[in-house]
Amino acid sequence: ELGIRIPRPLGHGPSRFIPEKETIQVGKEDATMHTLFAESFATLGRLDNVTLVMVFHPQYLESFLKTQHYLLQMDGPLPLHYRHYIGIMAAARHQCSYLVNLHVNDFLHVGGDPKWLNGLENAPQKLQNLGELNKMLAHRPWLITKEHIEQLLKTEENSWSLAELIHAVVLLTHYHSLASFTFGCGISPEIDCEGGHTFRPPSVSNYCICDITNGYHGVDDIHASPAGIIPVSSTESVCEVEALMEKMKQLQECRDEEEASQEEMATRFEREKRESMFVCSSEDEESAATRDVSRHFEDTSYGYKDFSRHGMHVPTFRVQDYSWEDHGYSLVNRLYPDVGQLLDEKFHIAYNLTYNTMAMHKDVDTSMLRRAIWNYIHCMFGIRYDDYDYGEINQLLDRSFKVYIKTVVCTPEKTTKRMYDSFWRQFEHSEKVHVNLLLVEARMQAELLYALRAITRYMT
Repeated sequence: ELGIRIPRPLGHGPSRFIPEKETIQVGKEDATMHTLFAESFATLGRLDNVTLVMVFHPQYLESFLKTQHYLLQMDGPLPLHYRHYIGIMAAARHQCSYLVNLHVNDFLHVGGDPKWLNGLENAPQKLQNLGELNKMLAHRPWLITKEHIEQLLKTEENSWSLAELIHAVVLLTHYHSLASFTFGCGISPEIDCEGGHTFRPPSVSNYCICDITNGYHGVDDIHASPAGIIPVSSTESVCEVEALMEKMKQLQECRDEEEASQEEMATRFEREKRESMFVCSSEDEESAATRDVSRHFEDTSYGYKDFSRHGMHVPTFRVQDYSWEDHGYSLVNRLYPDVGQLLDEKFHIAYNLTYNTMAMHKDVDTSMLRRAIWNYIHCMFGIRYDDYDYGEINQLLDRSFKVYIKTVVCTPEKTTKRMYDSFWRQFEHSEKVHVNLLLVEARMQAELLYALRAITRYMT
């Protein structure tokens, strides 16, 4: 009556992909989750939607929040406003306006100069110099060399120290992979954020004209099948789960009977690496970066390209020669104390997390499946484990799942609900969120390995 426009939430719940009734409801959480919510609220000043989806896996969420808090707020080489600005630069590379907007607020809150937000060219030269590393880490980390590191460390008055650079690299990889999680789980903006609300007139009997124009036709709609998805009979989906479990059993038996030779293992890796290039998202239209987000980075046309395209041959990164456990961890811990430990814990939790269930089945050993997902992601980045048989990947990950993995990891901004719905149709949403945690951590570790190897080469 007063003509005041009242914001109303655009979405239902923290994720566009997961029905609200299937997420953890605030107020109905157990004691562990309640503590995590309180921690998240104390750290971020809000209970954000990322937390509300990640809480499906409280053990991981606790490790994630601890790491993020340390990177953004505890003692470290970089000043606070630099940290948030680097978060903005990293999230912007994937057009993740959700994360960009969160950090714009935080940047201003810790005293950052609003002028920097007009575009990267308004930020100090030292931060502008980080732009090249940001884009390569986000899209083609295998191209990073010790020369790139040298440029950052040796540019006279705008040079980075080694400790500052490690802090920056960890922040960049953290936010690239968090953008993957945000898009992969369809995280909705909160009501007070851009894109999180609409101003619509109060509805008459909970039903208004704008609902109809927005394609919403009342409660019954929620139970209809998502647009463009052919409902799958539950027996077909159950068969999918059974078939996957049968394959796992067969592979385990083959493993026990015979082991492939090193040459054969190397051939299978190369084959999988080549095949991963031909997996591309079906919704492969170009998504144009909005000016709002793209001003935070240079070279907007630079994006993901498969490493073996156009005759470019990238040498295989062999984990025996440079691994997180033996090399990366100690380098990070030496130059930025405690962070190596926090990252290591987070990698281990995501990789080893299991409830021994698969869809409706209990007491299942899922380690083979988790390893296949992790190693497939590293394979897409040209990283090889000598002791792994890459022939298992094709047995365990079907095409629609590979499309989802590659999209979320390499071009997360192109992820759609259709892709999310089309893999593992009989699995719980919590299991799909777990897949996303594996994607996030495997991607972060792959980026880190290339950056840290280049830093090590520079130092030696």
